[in-house]
Amino acid sequence: MFHARNADNFLYLRHSMEEVRFIQVILPLRIEWEPYYILPEGMYLEVGDMVKVEFAYKEYVGVVSALDVVPPPELVPSILYIVGRCPEVPPVFPQEIKFWREVATYYMCTVGEVYKCALQRDLEPKTERKIKEADPVPVELSALQADAASQIRNAFSIGKTVLLHGVTGAGKTEIYLKLAGETLATGRSVLFLVPEIALSRQLENRVAAVFPNVFVYHSAQTPARRGQVAKAVREGEPYIVLGTRSALFLPHRSLGLIIVDEEHDNSFKQDSPAPRYHARETSIMLALIHGANVILGSATPSLESLYNAETGRFVKVQLKQRFHDGEDAPLMIIDTVAERRKNGMVGSFSLKLLAEIQQTLEAGGQVVLLRSRRSYAPAVQCTECGTIPKCPHCNVSLSLHVHPERLVCHYCGHSEPYTGVCASCGGALQPLGAGTQKIEEEVQAIYPSARIARLDSDTASDAGIIKQFEKGEIDILIGTQVVTKGFDFANLSLVAVIQADNILAQQDFRADEHAIQLLEQFRGRSGRRGKPGLFVIQTREPAHPVFGRLDSSLDNTEQMLAERRMFGYPPYTRLIHISIRDANLKRLEYMSRELSSAIIACGVSLVGPYAPAVDKIADNFIRQIRITLPRDKSLQSRKSAIHTTVSSFEKSRKYYGHILLDVDPV
Repeated sequence: MFHARNADNFLYLRHSMEEVRFIQVILPLRIEWEPYYILPEGMYLEVGDMVKVEFAYKEYVGVVSALDVVPPPELVPSILYIVGRCPEVPPVFPQEIKFWREVATYYMCTVGEVYKCALQRDLEPKTERKIKEADPVPVELSALQADAASQIRNAFSIGKTVLLHGVTGAGKTEIYLKLAGETLATGRSVLFLVPEIALSRQLENRVAAVFPNVFVYHSAQTPARRGQVAKAVREGEPYIVLGTRSALFLPHRSLGLIIVDEEHDNSFKQDSPAPRYHARETSIMLALIHGANVILGSATPSLESLYNAETGRFVKVQLKQRFHDGEDAPLMIIDTVAERRKNGMVGSFSLKLLAEIQQTLEAGGQVVLLRSRRSYAPAVQCTECGTIPKCPHCNVSLSLHVHPERLVCHYCGHSEPYTGVCASCGGALQPLGAGTQKIEEEVQAIYPSARIARLDSDTASDAGIIKQFEKGEIDILIGTQVVTKGFDFANLSLVAVIQADNILAQQDFRADEHAIQLLEQFRGRSGRRGKPGLFVIQTREPAHPVFGRLDSSLDNTEQMLAERRMFGYPPYTRLIHISIRDANLKRLEYMSRELSSAIIACGVSLVGPYAPAVDKIADNFIRQIRITLPRDKSLQSRKSAIHTTVSSFEKSRKYYGHILLDVDPV
């Protein structure tokens, strides 16, 4: 080991520059450069090796990114020795570093931030991997599926990313598995990405039935298990990894195919910390590095992907028919305002919906109810003075949770006991609206003999819920948006949205697109295996345009793209959101205005700074700037100029840690 700080640091007094070897190291920090270090005499390192180094009087594990470099002369007197090797951490492959650099460039962050994200896969165990002795079970395709697979192969042969647009229940998974088997047979590996942990758990059984050696990777696993998967991937034997977005940063060696299922799903976008990447775009970056093929699959593709197919960047392959020749579940829209006028509502439920639930249960079918908000009630209000308790740290209402009764902030996690008494005047507090907990309570009261369960972020760690529902051990499942994902439940006959208006009430240009995707995906969960299904929507706005667009005979793509083009929104432009956060409101207002002025000098179009709908989170006030960039050859140079401007602003104003950049926000 070599201590970083010693009296011999001024090497120019003892050696000529030719005798000193300098290296550069990537550190897990938000710094815009890669620090230089001195390689001790006689030590041999390669790019990708892990070393211990000192930076700003702290010790870090870094990645050697360059050897035998020549640092700027003015830095030489302050350059330190490396502390030593870090043999307990496996080296990083050169293609990993290349991938990190591309992600950092595109998402306007530092390579160190990407490295920090990538190395969260935990230390790899030293135990040997046990391989099951089993070269894969063959996958049989229907004529339509086989034709789609053939079109995909043709697209791969000319180096194109494929958008597989298949209606729900069309059998996209079988096509994925068929092409995955062909890839593994060539000695190359497969990465299969899904948006949610809960979805990976159900899909694991289907993939494992074909490929017994499938590895599953997501954040809910133990550190030891994640380390085992990383070790297996590193060893280089052909593998298939089924995982969420973080699986992109495993130490892949020879990828041949990347599958992004439900590519439209917002869960593929990382909000925080940096890099704020989207798995769809990042998968294509990774595939280019490995020379791999990419399939993006969805029943409701994103407009970005449809645009890319329209302009020739992607090849679109369609599956317009369900595997079992079933039709889309018919749609029933219930006007809750009209029903309430004629006493046709019982709590959150219309009598019409209750009748359909009863009929479904009597026929032995299963029911899923969607309520987009968890908790017992989204807010409570004083019946005397009208006060609505808010989070002391955020500008949002506190939600009421029961068992135990508490008021909880869904932004910062603040929690306090619920007394039912107004702190302002002593009046009684009354719940407003109904979250999943209250819906569950109402359903249990109406159907006491039914087997009922709830699936939301308060219960999602219970992997058994999905398995129980799949086995038919649950009759009615109540959940948040996780229940709309790509689950395949053979006996699910009825899906219903409670208070659908909350899905529509979003102030965003993508609101209608996201609502249609969510509702169509949810509709597709019912009526599988050729069985009839029903899709019910309860709403106060039955004439809303989104519901009209759910008519399966219409293709809304052209109209929605035309609207985006008219208003200059993506995919015809690119957006960058900048969030500025500060506990000092006066300083925030000043700094955000100054930053806006600095960015305008780059010659770009922007809106802001402005206060978002939720303008205070965790004791920090928030202002935002939205930048619109033309989608042309100047895009990367403009992004680079903005990144440089923001970095310079932080440095000159000593305003580190307050500014967040989000490229392609969703």
